[in-house]
Amino acid sequence: QVQLVESGGGLVQAGDSLRLSCAASGRTFSMYAMGWFRQAPGEEREFVATINWSGGNTYYPDSVKGRFTISRDIAKNTGYLQMNSLKPEDTAVYYCAAGGRIQQLMNGRPDYWGQGTQVTVSS
Repeated sequence: QVQLVESGGGLVQAGDSLRLSCAASGRTFSMYAMGWFRQAPGEEREFVATINWSGGNTYYPDSVKGRFTISRDIAKNTGYLQMNSLKPEDTAVYYCAAGGRIQQLMNGRPDYWGQGTQVTVSS
């Protein structure tokens, strides 16, 4: 079992930056791929970023590519999502997730989910 707790959300203005953190506990987090998803009101949950267990491979959808960066610190059992040049359409609840294979994250089928943190971007 892996427990994931997100932090770092908040209210920012368009063009600002924000860094989300995902603290993991439980089974060896370093063995899992991790990722971030988001869900805006009335919308389906959307894949945002993923990184493999070693940190050597990352994937992003076009909507955030070049603006968002996923990373992880295995020693701290923590993952991060650096979000730059934020736009109002980035407003959503952001969820951290983990899975045994990176393909699970890319397919929206991780093994574990965090509870989410709200990010609101004003125009």
